[in-house]
Amino acid sequence: MTVRDVMTREYVGVSESDTVLGAVKLMHEEEAGCVVVLRGSDPVGIVTESDVLALVADERDPADVAVSSVMSEPVVSVHADRALSDAAARVSREDIRRLAVTNDGDLVGVLSERDVIAASASLSGVPSVAEGSPGDVGTEGSLGDVGTTGGVTGEPAAGGAARTTGEEGDRYEYSDRSICETCGTLSRELSNVNGQLICADCRDV
Repeated sequence: MTVRDVMTREYVGVSESDTVLGAVKLMHEEEAGCVVVLRGSDPVGIVTESDVLALVADERDPADVAVSSVMSEPVVSVHADRALSDAAARVSREDIRRLAVTNDGDLVGVLSERDVIAASASLSGVPSVAEGSPGDVGTEGSLGDVGTTGGVTGEPAAGGAARTTGEEGDRYEYSDRSICETCGTLSRELSNVNGQLICADCRDV
């Protein structure tokens, strides 16, 4: 996965001479967490919500302060085709929350810490299906609910639990152990006795 895949393509741009109040109004209208400060087409700084809060805390009037006075500079950038893991490492190393994304010297988007987290969560939460259609989930021969036959690793024990692993891509596996409804222990050998799943020890009692 590359930066281009998850970056925010639409960004709000302002000039160095614009007032902080004007920038804040744009941020509010566009529901953006930052504005990119441009000199022509070149990004020279970023103004974030934190910069605005610091200005207000100093009791300065946003209508009288130029963006250039509060912007964070220089802009830390990353190429759009770099691996997302490289960009995430840079965000952590530089202790920043946003990167300007460039392509052939042009600003093409912004990558935020939130974008990275959302992409990581999406990768870890969605299993990849090597064969078949994702639309088959829940049907026989697919990644169906626990207890159905034909799952990824075959038929689980009755009441078996599903777990997710991240080795060589996310996938679902079934645990082959379940809980005895009489003694509460985890066992691989359960039998249905009078409507209850019980282990071999409880059957012998």
